[in-house]
Amino acid sequence: MGGTFDPIHNGHLTLGRTALIQYSLDEVWFMPNGNPPHKENIAAPIEARCKMTELAIRNIKEFRLELYEADEKTVSCSYETLEHFYETRKSDKLYFIIGADSLFMIESWVKPERIFPVCTLLAACRDEVSTPEKMNIQINYLKKKYGAEIGILKAPLMPVSSHELRERIRSGKDFSDYIPWSVAEYIKKEGLYGAQDK
Repeated sequence: MGGTFDPIHNGHLTLGRTALIQYSLDEVWFMPNGNPPHKENIAAPIEARCKMTELAIRNIKEFRLELYEADEKTVSCSYETLEHFYETRKSDKLYFIIGADSLFMIESWVKPERIFPVCTLLAACRDEVSTPEKMNIQINYLKKKYGAEIGILKAPLMPVSSHELRERIRSGKDFSDYIPWSVAEYIKKEGLYGAQDK
């Protein structure tokens, strides 16, 4: 599961657990992206985002922090990352966990046609575009056009996005229900997103 994790929150962890259980995965890798091609104005530096991810997942043995993209100095493209692990982990079957929004935007990504041959996509129903009917239309389209393998993740909806969470922290509202305790303490200690260490 890639992402900016700015910050990582309970929705990310729930999505990881859902994938682990529904598809009988051995591990879920959380991969903070240092230089994503589609996102600007990342609020926290990559070192802090990696530390928050490490704190969030450290007590779940099937979860692992993967620093491949975080260590890259250039823009990280999903197809390059997936091809790297496809070549270096030949005995493994790779799954790529994405949100429903990404499923509908994936053709705008860099070289999306190179993603489908090396992994199975697991797309989460998580926002207003993710009705089963709409998702199945998009999945069938991508299967027909690219020969894609795609599964649906039936994950609970997260009531707040990372963007909304940053705004909540910045405005001094309580955010402890949305984020692991260890991450919340780190955010306050480091003053991330305008947090006050009270």
